[in-house]
Amino acid sequence: MSEKIVITFSNGRTEEHDKGVTLLELSRDAAHRYTTPVVAAKVNNEIRDLQIVLEQDSTVDFIDLRSDAGMKVYQRSMTLVMIVAAQELFPGCEVTVEHSLSKGLYCELHHGRDVTPEDIVQLGKHMRQIIAEDRPIVRKVLLKTEAIELFKAAGRTEKVSLLEQIGREQVSIYYCGQVYDYLYGTMTPSTGYLKVFELKYYPPGIILRLPEKESPDKLPEFNENPKLFKVFQEGAEWGNILRCGYVATLNERTKTGGIRDIIRVAEALHEKKIAQIADFVSAHRNEVRVILVAGPSSSGKTTFAQRLNIQLRVNGVWPVPVSLDDYFVDRNNTPLDENGDYDFEAIEAIDLELFNSHLARILAGEEVEMPTFNFKTGQREYRGHRIKVDKGQPLIIEGIHGLNERLTSAVPRHCKIKIYISALTQLSIDSHNRIPTTDARLIRRIVRDSQFRSHDALMTLKMWNSVRRGEERNIFPFQEQADLMFNSALIYELAVLKKYAEPLLERVTRKEPEYSEARRLLNFLEYFKSVDDDEIPHNSILREFIGKSCFDKH
Repeated sequence: MSEKIVITFSNGRTEEHDKGVTLLELSRDAAHRYTTPVVAAKVNNEIRDLQIVLEQDSTVDFIDLRSDAGMKVYQRSMTLVMIVAAQELFPGCEVTVEHSLSKGLYCELHHGRDVTPEDIVQLGKHMRQIIAEDRPIVRKVLLKTEAIELFKAAGRTEKVSLLEQIGREQVSIYYCGQVYDYLYGTMTPSTGYLKVFELKYYPPGIILRLPEKESPDKLPEFNENPKLFKVFQEGAEWGNILRCGYVATLNERTKTGGIRDIIRVAEALHEKKIAQIADFVSAHRNEVRVILVAGPSSSGKTTFAQRLNIQLRVNGVWPVPVSLDDYFVDRNNTPLDENGDYDFEAIEAIDLELFNSHLARILAGEEVEMPTFNFKTGQREYRGHRIKVDKGQPLIIEGIHGLNERLTSAVPRHCKIKIYISALTQLSIDSHNRIPTTDARLIRRIVRDSQFRSHDALMTLKMWNSVRRGEERNIFPFQEQADLMFNSALIYELAVLKKYAEPLLERVTRKEPEYSEARRLLNFLEYFKSVDDDEIPHNSILREFIGKSCFDKH
């Protein structure tokens, strides 16, 4: 008789199965309970491939496409299909996955000539053929030394360098036909799971368009982001200036002491860009009365606004800061979200009528008593803080709604400059594994929340989905309305944040639903060699998260 094991599912139901049953077999039995394909599973609260064999009693929670984790699996697997199709269609072709763009992935094909629209049509057709064949995506666990020899033979030097640096003895390699790759994370069992995609020609590369978890059976509407694309391209130029595009190169520079130069040049690139923005604002000083700084969580808005203030003063412009937080409506008037919780990130959480009235009066030359919001009582107070500005003094307003015209409707558009700031990392793990901007910001926030807000990593992870929903509603739809954009990412920052974030993430226990996300981030941080923070300037944007900033009020 076969030895039996007990599987406990997320709804509390238990089933007895033969030892050696695969997650794929179990997922087929459970498929009728899901409205979208099951692509992975949490086993004892760790995300695992459906090809995994279960040898002992386990708790299993299946992951379908209506989840962030499921869509990550879908995106990663579709990327592999694109890489396979490109290599089969254009022998010797190299695909690089660059960054997110327009709710898809911007990628480039390198096959000795410019990419044409016909190339993209052919590539899309071949991808659909691979999907129609339902080719297996086979996971093989190799000794690290074996994987290194495999990639050496293929001439994949950046993967060889990365594998040589990581501490694991074994790695998972995925095969699809004759093509194999080392991809960071779980994959679907076969290509037939991947029904919805589109390739869009976007010179000099392509956008791999993908569905979202809210509607995994269709593609979202395409919205072009030319300004954001330009900032990503600028970030790539910064990476070239620093001669550091991949994590393995950063680690090597850390090992040899070259990281000091990277820190200095990266910080100088920031300072130069901020000075250029200040020059632009100063050139329009006769009409500009309000400078709006907006961006998603942990993008470094506060430090950027302080540094911009200094650079404007260098140009003889003395701006006056206005805190949007002081215009929150009283707590009992705060709008509620779909879960019945206070939605502090909705624009209706701001007293727009009072804010615009005060703006109009200040810009007309009046002296105005400003409110102060008491976050303990949830009430607005007046403590005698008054503002009066000269005509040549613009207001600097920093907050998530800065790009939304509703926020400053009392001020004519030509009197405002809107600046969008985000941390758009120019570093990749390797040519096929990018570093998502969202992950970099989440790690920044975990560290900052621990340093300054008495929040542990678990609390930050619990809040993150709500934060992301607020960004999708209140920030990203308006980003192309910005007059200027600033990339606050520093190519070396994750190597610094590592020593702060790892102990915080280690404290998230297996019993918590957020454990799998904590483990994912810990596995990601393993790729980086830790960098000491002594060399980081005290006005660096990174100081906003790790402390000892010269702008710090703490």
